[in-house]
Amino acid sequence: MIDVDFGRRSGDYAKYRPGFPESFYDRVESFVALNHARAVDLGTGPGIVAIELAKRGATVTGVDLSQNQINAARDRAAQAGVADRCTFIAARAEDTALGPGEFDLVTAGQCWGWFDEPEALREVNRLLRPGGWLVVGQYCYLPRLDDVARATEHLIVRYNPDWTMADFDGLYPQQIDALIGGGFQFVEQFCYDEHQPFTHEGWRGRIRTCNGVGSGGMSNPQVQRFDQALADLLSNEFAHEPLMIRHRIWVVIVRKANSK
Repeated sequence: MIDVDFGRRSGDYAKYRPGFPESFYDRVESFVALNHARAVDLGTGPGIVAIELAKRGATVTGVDLSQNQINAARDRAAQAGVADRCTFIAARAEDTALGPGEFDLVTAGQCWGWFDEPEALREVNRLLRPGGWLVVGQYCYLPRLDDVARATEHLIVRYNPDWTMADFDGLYPQQIDALIGGGFQFVEQFCYDEHQPFTHEGWRGRIRTCNGVGSGGMSNPQVQRFDQALADLLSNEFAHEPLMIRHRIWVVIVRKANSK
């Protein structure tokens, strides 16, 4: 079992980890009116999704288990000029202690698989008003389709042979039935690919947040050795910048029933 703590690399996470593209928020907003919405962003990390929701007019409470991530989220919200519409608290996604039935929208971006799913579903049901929305989104690089991502994962496994999450296809079909089984009404699932630009520095920083590298699986000295090896790999085999890394957006949108 990997001891994962994304707060270990909060600085890298806040600076280098890319968020969902604008097309994701446009698609969500075609279902959910974000302006003046009351939202909870579970697993908020450094506030990546929460801040974008706030920029579109929502009032957002971001929840994360890591105090380091919460501190980073507060700093980023202030820098983005939306601190007045963002509150960040350190709590479990399964037990936020927020008021029941007070929210129009709950989001979970690139984090749902780390939760205790039955408990998280009960908590989301508790938080949402009747007719409220749950958006579960994933944003993954694609080692099967991208040379840089594939070579990077081969290097991770060389330094961390116990890592078992390599070679993922970015698809989460099991989430649809799980959310329906949790009592929600299925609305839509959508999936598409986009290319995300990275400098060499940016890709190295993003990979240091990986659960097989800096957020779990490697000690700090190992991370430093790995990072130098990745820098050498990029310089020798992928010298061009920006690197255009293929990513997959996978999203499920469900809704709480209007009445019991």
